[in-house]
Amino acid sequence: MRDVPHEGMTPRLLHVFPSFAVGGAQMRLIAVANHFGHRLDHTIVALDGDTAAAAALAPGLAVRFPALDARKGDTLGSVRRYAATLRTLRPDVLVTHNWGSIEWAMANALAGRRHVHIEDGFGPEERTRQLPRRVLTRRLVLRRATVVLPSRTLWRLATGTWRLPERRVRYVPNGIDLARFAPAPPDAADAAPRAVPVIGTVAGLRPEKNVARLLRAVAALPAGLPARLTIVGEGPERPALAALAATLGIAGRVTFAGHLAAPEQAYRAFDLFALSSDTEQMPLSVLEAMASGLAVAASDVGDVAEMLAVPNRRFAVPREDAALSAALAALLADPALRRDLGAANRARAEAAFDQATMFAAYGGLFGLQPATG
Repeated sequence: MRDVPHEGMTPRLLHVFPSFAVGGAQMRLIAVANHFGHRLDHTIVALDGDTAAAAALAPGLAVRFPALDARKGDTLGSVRRYAATLRTLRPDVLVTHNWGSIEWAMANALAGRRHVHIEDGFGPEERTRQLPRRVLTRRLVLRRATVVLPSRTLWRLATGTWRLPERRVRYVPNGIDLARFAPAPPDAADAAPRAVPVIGTVAGLRPEKNVARLLRAVAALPAGLPARLTIVGEGPERPALAALAATLGIAGRVTFAGHLAAPEQAYRAFDLFALSSDTEQMPLSVLEAMASGLAVAASDVGDVAEMLAVPNRRFAVPREDAALSAALAALLADPALRRDLGAANRARAEAAFDQATMFAAYGGLFGLQPATG
């Protein structure tokens, strides 16, 4: 059994995602895969069959997307099938992602491959509390895995509530491409702030992102603070959100931009960034906004407040329409404050969230020897 690749070998990784649709965890893996290129070999299982994020992979990488039998409601049968798959594929490292892949973690108790479990956060069902059955399952199934967490909040949960051994738990914050996500270059022609500022958000249009809260917050802005809202992202809630914008009377001020393959340009067109999620841990969109030099108004969830530069933290507010609207209003009313907070956020991203640090951590977790010389 090749539990740890020998020097010169290419580590073979089997990643299991509930979905490989476009999202933060998926884009992080793609950044890692593109960075290491042919030094890593990837097989990616998308349990729902959605592999839309694969379009961002660099051409020519050793990445496969096998179609495997995933049946809901048949836990014991799935565990047996997945264990058999692990014995057949014999990956050097099994990499599972979030609760939706927990049956593969169970199966690995039978197959015995080296196991890295990455937990990025929770769905709506665990927004406000941990479900006892899931807590117990994680406690039992993940005790021998290396559990990777991108937020301090999750680290405290894993070592406290889940009671995982601290030696098994790794805090690896998400990193950002500081060159790609950079503030728009100063331009004398654009020195004056726009007459109608643009609030931007980048999010999958799913219930836990609660973009409806952002629409209601924008609709509640004082009449003397005109603003436009650009929503970058796709998802099943788009028709309902478009209908809500019309009901609120702001449809003419809202742009649904859809999914963008190069969102860095969108950030440069925003005057400030908003996050309205009910549940997050360390959202990449906030990191992207910080690196792009934007002030941020956000729900105070997960590590969001801790991520932001200290002066911006007072705009991480409770998950309430009125609180978010008030934060947006304060930033819209003060262009100089937005500029100062954006600069502070950029400096914070440079100091704490450089992508190179993240790459080094994942390279080690995935079995690569540190570069020498």
